[in-house]
Amino acid sequence: MSTPFASAAPYYARYRPPYPREFHTLLADRFALDGSQTVLDLGAGPGTLGLSVAPLADHVYAVDPEPAMLAEGARLAEDRGITNISWLRGDDACITRLCLPRIDLCVIGRAFRRMDRGRVLADLDEVLAPRGGVAVVESLYRPGDPRAAWLTVVEEVRERFLGPGRPGQSGQSDRDDWGELVDCLAKSPLSRVETHQWDQPVRHTVDEVIGLQLSFSSSGPDQLGDRMAAFETELRRALLDHDPRGTYARTLRIGAAVATRPRR
Repeated sequence: MSTPFASAAPYYARYRPPYPREFHTLLADRFALDGSQTVLDLGAGPGTLGLSVAPLADHVYAVDPEPAMLAEGARLAEDRGITNISWLRGDDACITRLCLPRIDLCVIGRAFRRMDRGRVLADLDEVLAPRGGVAVVESLYRPGDPRAAWLTVVEEVRERFLGPGRPGQSGQSDRDDWGELVDCLAKSPLSRVETHQWDQPVRHTVDEVIGLQLSFSSSGPDQLGDRMAAFETELRRALLDHDPRGTYARTLRIGAAVATRPRR
């Protein structure tokens, strides 16, 4: 059975911005990544995290419940000549049933919010190597970005086509939500938690803004149906009316939490 992300998968793979270099430097330093480690990318989607970590690891296991996402990830890996990733269909309930080797690092993006987090962290405690850990990363809410007024234009078009109350098109989490996730980590067996934040400037073309909207489960092709072409046309017109230059900047605030077992 496909998920709401099935039709969004090609857009997710192409239009979601990558995580900043500072995050990957943090992982390499914190877990001494030298090409000998085994990494689990849980809720991998098309491997946004797993593909970027693969050059630093011996092997990556990318796990996601949506076959279309895994297919996109496998395609990207082939295009980039990355051969040390296994693409596995599964969800957060199957960690201990995947028969994985000892995991040195588990990376999780925004999918962590849709998981049974307490159980996931307990299960990861069973499969992680003694010095292993978890890194959770996502975009946080950044209020008052003067360059991002165009996001209001996008939201207005989304509401006309999809109605109010849909999950935010920015894909960002507010500060209180992030605090809850960090608290969840701190109450788990992996209770030694450190947090980091970076501001990441991003600039989109009109096509990239449209593609980004189609990458969300709340506004993907399945949700828009036969209104998809009209949505693209209307959003393009509204964006160019807002700024005819056709480029749209914002600053993403990226939050990362690294959780390991307490020192004995």
